[in-house]
Amino acid sequence: MADIKAVIAARVAKELKDGDVVNLGIGLPTMVADYLPEGVSIILQSENGIMGMGSAAEAGKEDVDVVNAGAQYVTINPGGMFFDSATSFGIIRGGHVDATVLGALEVDDKGNLSNWIVPGKMVPGMGGAMDLVVGAKKVIIAMTHMQKGKPKILKECTLPYTAVGVVNLIITEMGVMEITPEGIVLKEIHPDFTPEQVQEATEARIIISPDLIPMR
Repeated sequence: MADIKAVIAARVAKELKDGDVVNLGIGLPTMVADYLPEGVSIILQSENGIMGMGSAAEAGKEDVDVVNAGAQYVTINPGGMFFDSATSFGIIRGGHVDATVLGALEVDDKGNLSNWIVPGKMVPGMGGAMDLVVGAKKVIIAMTHMQKGKPKILKECTLPYTAVGVVNLIITEMGVMEITPEGIVLKEIHPDFTPEQVQEATEARIIISPDLIPMR
């Protein structure tokens, strides 16, 4: 398989519609901006106070005053704007973000999310994740399917929750899964894997969609 993170980011990009206001979490989600289909223009919002954020800054051309919420150097598109955190979180909490793409430590079959702390370990902290998952109209989790050989999609999260019942879609290198009232439905599968392999890598029960298709 090609680079796993690139596969995930490219598939996530296909979920975004022209004109959407989108917040990309730190890490893998930031790669999504590099894989937008031709003709699709999204407005990137960053919770530290940017609307109309551009791509990552080229090496040697960084502006020390333009960084995203993960403190990475970025650019600003024409017409973009800066504002304070209160305004930024007003946008998020007010339901003006169409989609947020976040990484995860754990997700379970009820759409519960844990992505901010591992007890006893130093991690960056909650950031804007708690606000984003309840304020955005759609929550997409972009992550590798397993971590050090252990499933990340569980029957029940074991780590402290970020929020409960908020996840709509999980996209990994193995496929695309939708959270439904009945459980996790595998809608698309990467050609390198079988449904049996996806289930083996997943603690929660996977429901195979009758309309299962190859991962787009």
